[in-house]
Amino acid sequence: MNDLARFPLEGGGSVIVEIDPVPGTARVSRRDDLIEDTKGSFEAALANVKDAAAAALDAFRSMTRGPDEVELKFGVKLTAQAGAVIAKTGLEGNFEVKLKWVRETGS
Repeated sequence: MNDLARFPLEGGGSVIVEIDPVPGTARVSRRDDLIEDTKGSFEAALANVKDAAAAALDAFRSMTRGPDEVELKFGVKLTAQAGAVIAKTGLEGNFEVKLKWVRETGS
């Protein structure tokens, strides 16, 4: 059975995410304790993934002959302990992120 984690939103409210249970642990709790509260916000959890996407974009933009378009597509997996991580496969991710940049042409 998968677990649930509550990530607070910086603007108020929260988002509940289904996460994989930590191996070797078992949940024995009351029904109202089934959702684990995370330490950081949803936005903070995504910060590392956002930084990784920005670094990848910088790498492609710095090519001698850069592409006209750059598109990154990856799965993001959320964990209560580590926040957001890039999933080893897109199918494993809680959600898929697709980012696209188009080179602006000069006037």
